[in-house]
Amino acid sequence: MKKTTLFVLALLVVSSIVGAILWNSRALNQRPQEPSKPFSYHNEEVRFQNAKANITLAGTLTLPSKAGNYPAVILITGSGAQNRDAEFFGHKPFLVISDYLTKHGIAVLRYDDRGFGQSSGDFISATPLDFASDVESAISYLKTRKEINKNKIGLIGHSEGGIVAPIVASNSKDVSFIVLLAGLGIQGKKALLQQSELTLKTSGASESEIQNTKEINAGIAEIFAKHQTTEVLKADLNEFIQKNIKEIPTYIKPTGITKEEFIAKQIEFISLPAYQFIWNYEPALTLEKVSCPVLALNGEKDLQVLPKENLEAINNALKNGNNKNVTIKVLPNLNHFFQESKTGSPYEYATIEQTFSPTALGEILNWVSEQVE
Repeated sequence: MKKTTLFVLALLVVSSIVGAILWNSRALNQRPQEPSKPFSYHNEEVRFQNAKANITLAGTLTLPSKAGNYPAVILITGSGAQNRDAEFFGHKPFLVISDYLTKHGIAVLRYDDRGFGQSSGDFISATPLDFASDVESAISYLKTRKEINKNKIGLIGHSEGGIVAPIVASNSKDVSFIVLLAGLGIQGKKALLQQSELTLKTSGASESEIQNTKEINAGIAEIFAKHQTTEVLKADLNEFIQKNIKEIPTYIKPTGITKEEFIAKQIEFISLPAYQFIWNYEPALTLEKVSCPVLALNGEKDLQVLPKENLEAINNALKNGNNKNVTIKVLPNLNHFFQESKTGSPYEYATIEQTFSPTALGEILNWVSEQVE
């Protein structure tokens, strides 16, 4: 039976497809939701220190135009090095969210990931624990600002940011609420393998190709389970993949890149400490320690973090920890990035004009407003 690179563990499948779309895209649609200057609120470029990591993080703080003491949220990006707008395919979801919330009286801090954009530090070696440290530094910074109500600082995390936010909230009394946008509730390994299979199905893979994927994933999982050094892990993965992968579907591999280059990039990705952290992560153990109010939202058509399984797991873990203020919602027709979509497939991300569903924006604002009254 011929095998293909329809293996790539979940995030790897998605990153490959997304990379192919971006690589081969000539023109992207307009982004009508993106706000433009002049803004009707204060928009300030800021820098703050993470003394523990000895790095400087650069971002943007938006404040309502009228002088006052406002509640605030910190936006936390998902997987991969991202700028303060969480930009992808010309979409800037964090810009849209910050614009919307600030216009409704909530200050917002968003910043470039460490080692990316204008922020210093090393992104490659970082894990969600390091990103949690960055968020803690952002909280400390906001507490120095007279415009911010120190008792009403919350976190909004998307995807991997939905892992980071509970880590911070479970360790800090300074977090008054968290919003999880497509946050992980089930074991990382299980979530990634589910994501792989579903993404391939929507990409048109046959049942035999999907079965091959499962077999190869099982082999890769065994390699991960050895807890090797990064260099040994890369070598073992390369040997296994070269032995089992004979061809790469054109809809996964970008044009203008060789098979060897493609495989090397994918191995580099799944060897990252952050990926290994997520693979082994058990969200329930952290969620059970979160006592502040929680809003967890998922799109009905999210193929990267499946809504039913993850929201049920988040809800159960929070209840096991005796958290009494939990709101769980599935939003119809929305994908992983909370865009209105037809299938939820990563192939749609670039072609959808909408950056972030107005329905989702409204859900976030209404809930956050209740928490900060």
